Amino acid sequence: MFVTAISLLSILLTPTSTAQASATAATPDSAAIVAAVAAFHAALVAGDSVGALALLAPDAVILESGDLERRADYASHHLGADMAFVRAVPSTRVTTEVFQDGGTAWVASVTTSKGTFRDRPISSQGAELMVLSRTDAGWRIRAIHWSSRRL
Repeated sequence: MFVTAISLLSILLTPTSTAQASATAATPDSAAIVAAVAAFHAALVAGDSVGALALLAPDAVILESGDLERRADYASHHLGADMAFVRAVPSTRVTTEVFQDGGTAWVASVTTSKGTFRDRPISSQGAELMVLSRTDAGWRIRAIHWSSRRL
């Protein structure tokens, strides 16, 4: 379960120019919305837990592997492992779609990941849904849902 959830995370880390171009045309704030999601993933790749957590709203929830974690639980339980995984397993973004309704947005992405993590081969397709809200400090992630399947 852990590797499945982590593989989803790595899937979203490699944006393609096509995905960003189509996202930019989708909504008025899509560039800023995509930038917030990309910054979250970049912080994970950099091992920057402070930066990643700064992009999560205080009441953020993370859904993965059939469980729900609040922001604090995620910070203390899975964040470190997620950062290790995305650094070890390359991923490719297949699609990204951005939707916006006023001060709420959601970003749906599909990625593929192939590599080795903790001596285990990884070959998976993942899906990520992030829900964001506009704040005075910019777009913040309110919810993340990750799922994956083996290829």
